[in-house]
Amino acid sequence: MPRPLGELEDAVMTRVWKWNRPVTVREVLEDLQQERSIAYTTVMTVLDNLHQKGWVRREAEGRAYRYEAVSTRAAYSAALMNDAWSQSDNPAAALVAFFGMMSEEQRQALRDAVRIVQVPETLEPPPTASSDTRAVTDTDTDRVDTGSTDTSTDSDNADTRGSDTARGQTRRSQTRRSQTPAPHTGTDTRPDTAGENPGSAQEPDGR
Repeated sequence: MPRPLGELEDAVMTRVWKWNRPVTVREVLEDLQQERSIAYTTVMTVLDNLHQKGWVRREAEGRAYRYEAVSTRAAYSAALMNDAWSQSDNPAAALVAFFGMMSEEQRQALRDAVRIVQVPETLEPPPTASSDTRAVTDTDTDRVDTGSTDTSTDSDNADTRGSDTARGQTRRSQTRRSQTPAPHTGTDTRPDTAGENPGSAQEPDGR
């Protein structure tokens, strides 16, 4: 950063910044003479020094030059504050002391500046990878839920088919049991006709 401006350099640069256009030595001289007695050569020397230090650029116009600021007054002030703050061994304490020296108007300007700096953070951020992931996850969840419904339906169908099969097997088992003859137990279940008609039975000896 260029070293801080001297008192006369600052007075000259104030005019250049205020007019915000290329200026001549004569224009700066006439404005300064309203406040002090100063020579043309002095203003010309100051502007030449500012050009050498990089504060202004110049462009020839006939036998004279027009000078224009390289940066703004705000940038210059910010550079001065940053340079002073960076040289502090306790930046936090330096800021507290600096804020304590501020007027109410300066504090309001600081609050406005903080809001301006924070504007990009308050804007709605663009979709991020995490948002896309959530969207995909929700979609996949819907698919899983649909699949679960289909699975439960298949299970119901399978249960129905299983019940029909079981009922069919039960009917076939009952049919086979009804068609199968009863096993022989060794006991003659035929009616005792001999007891009912003794005379019809033959004697063992043929009588």
